[in-house]
Amino acid sequence: MAKSVIIKIKRQANPRETSRWEEFELPYKPAMNVISCLMDIAANPVTRDGKATTPITYDSNCLEEVCGSCAMLINGRARMACSALVDKLEQPIRLEPFSKFPVVRDLAVDRQVLFENLKAVKAWVPIDGTYDLGAGPRMTAEQQEAAYPLSRCISCCCCMEVCPQFNDDTGFVGAATIAQVRLFNTHPTGAALERERLTALMGDGGIQECGYAQNCVEACPKDIPLTRSISEVGGAVMKQAIGDLFRK
Repeated sequence: MAKSVIIKIKRQANPRETSRWEEFELPYKPAMNVISCLMDIAANPVTRDGKATTPITYDSNCLEEVCGSCAMLINGRARMACSALVDKLEQPIRLEPFSKFPVVRDLAVDRQVLFENLKAVKAWVPIDGTYDLGAGPRMTAEQQEAAYPLSRCISCCCCMEVCPQFNDDTGFVGAATIAQVRLFNTHPTGAALERERLTALMGDGGIQECGYAQNCVEACPKDIPLTRSISEVGGAVMKQAIGDLFRK
């Protein structure tokens, strides 16, 4: 009997419709990953019981764990679909959209909240005409080595999905945003906005909402030192807050 792959997918046609499950059976091929399974379903969208259906809606782009688009819940775990190999997954493989983001359709969710948070903390290097646009300040090898892991963030939102503090009640900005504050505050030019970034983390949903569960660092597909970033930025926020009290 030929080997097959069984996949159960949580589907939802639009944000207002009730979700439902559909099950698919695919012929096994060596080196299959979750994305290749979704591609096979798109080529022949028929459920396991022979019912014609529509291809699954999902986000993907690079297919090599760089863009962060294809993040979803795979067997209950937040991870990237492109690097989730079928041979290493328990069957039936359960695919679900992230639970903490609005569903657009099927496995695609709206992760706009991350980008709104990044805008709130000014997660960029300011080049607005008031700076010399020639060669930027040099960074030492040690500074570059510390900054590089932080720059690996792919905006997948896995850290936010697994964080118990990231919810509607707290409005917590999440570990990814805090790590980007650390990245740009340590950049020679980016440090020009350091005070503004730290002030943004003092308000509602700021760093004080972190419960230090450490789920984020376990889920991060790029091994970003998120807990260390939270610790260092938290110390900087506290230092600035105390300094502001004495300046009043």
